Amino acid sequence: MTETSAETTTATGVVLTDPAAEKVASLLAQEGRDDLALRVAVQPGGCSGLRYQLFFDERSLDGDVVQEYGSGVKVVTDRMSVPYLAGATIDFVDTIEKQGFTIDNPNAGGSCACGESFH
Repeated sequence: MTETSAETTTATGVVLTDPAAEKVASLLAQEGRDDLALRVAVQPGGCSGLRYQLFFDERSLDGDVVQEYGSGVKVVTDRMSVPYLAGATIDFVDTIEKQGFTIDNPNAGGSCACGESFH
């Protein structure tokens, strides 16, 4: 079990683990910008009906849910995606087999083999 004391969440929020927040902060530092947030969204598509999108965004949309983490990282979720992502945990994995962000979503009724879409 990893230490999760720096994680913050709300009833409608996405949880960003410490390793994920550190990776996002590192990527933002490489970009050299402090006006970007990590936007987490759900879009139609994928073999299971819905797919996740993670990208840096400078926009602020009406109804966005914004969460800030101790490392200055902001996670933004649009109002349409909030119900699909409430309580989802984003982690960053860096092993020999796999490197990248993972999403553990308690709202997903099922997922595909690639792990990038759900229903």
